[in-house]
Amino acid sequence: MRHVMVYTMGIVIMVGTGCAGRKPSLLLERQARGPLNVESTIGLPAAWHLEPVVQAQAKGNLEVYVNHASLEFQKNFFSDKKVFGSYAGLTPYYPEFLVFYVKVTNKTEKKIRINPAEFTLVDDLGNQYATVGVDYITTFADYRAPFATTTRSVLEDARPGYFGLSFPVGRIIAQKPQGRFAQMQQSSLQPGYLFPGVVYDGLVAFWTPAAEAKKLHLVLPNVKTDFDVNDWPKTSFDFQFDFTATKQ
Repeated sequence: MRHVMVYTMGIVIMVGTGCAGRKPSLLLERQARGPLNVESTIGLPAAWHLEPVVQAQAKGNLEVYVNHASLEFQKNFFSDKKVFGSYAGLTPYYPEFLVFYVKVTNKTEKKIRINPAEFTLVDDLGNQYATVGVDYITTFADYRAPFATTTRSVLEDARPGYFGLSFPVGRIIAQKPQGRFAQMQQSSLQPGYLFPGVVYDGLVAFWTPAAEAKKLHLVLPNVKTDFDVNDWPKTSFDFQFDFTATKQ
C-alpha cells in the first residue's frame, strides 16, 4: 500500500492510497453454519435471481409479504427522496449480501412480536445463514471503502500554505460513511411488538449463499402472539418462503 505524507499544523499524517487495512476480527467469523468445504464460496459478490420474486402468506389474520430485494429493487428503493430525504442515493448494501424486503401486517386483535435476528436462510447444500446486522455491515463497509476515495476527496480540498499543502484535517478524520449507516438504520427491520392494525416493513440481509446453491428457504420463526398476563406468548407462528435460486 502506498502512503502520502501530509504536513499540516506541524502534524504528519499518513494517508493510505492503495488498499484496505487488516480485516476486522468480526469479519473473520464463519459466514454460515454448514460444511467447511463450501465456506469459501459463501459471501462472494454476486447477483442472484430468485423465483418467485414476491411471496405472501397469512396465518390467523397475520400477513407476511416477502420480496427479494435485487440490485435493481435496491436502486429504486434507496433513491426515493420521500423516504430517505438527503440520504437518498446508492444502496448501502454491497453485492456480498442477499437482501429481502419484508412487510408484516397485524390484522389480529392482539399484539404480536417479531425478532428479525432470528430470521434464517437455508440452502440446499446444508448451509444455514443468520441475518447480518447494521453494525456488521457498517464494519464491512469501513473495511471495503477504498482509501484512494478518501485521499482523492481530501486532495481536492488541499490549499497551499507556508509549510506546503494545507489539508482539511476534519475530513481526514471524519470519513465514516454516515449516509450509508443512516440508510440502513432507517430501513432495517427491527425487533419489537406490533399492535393490532400496525403495518411494518423493512429490509433484512444475509451473506450471499454458496455458489452452487439452487434452492433457498427463508424462515421467519417464532412470530409470537396471544400473550398472557405475564407477557408470555401462548401462540407462535413460523413462516417459510421457498425460492429457486440462480446465480447470474
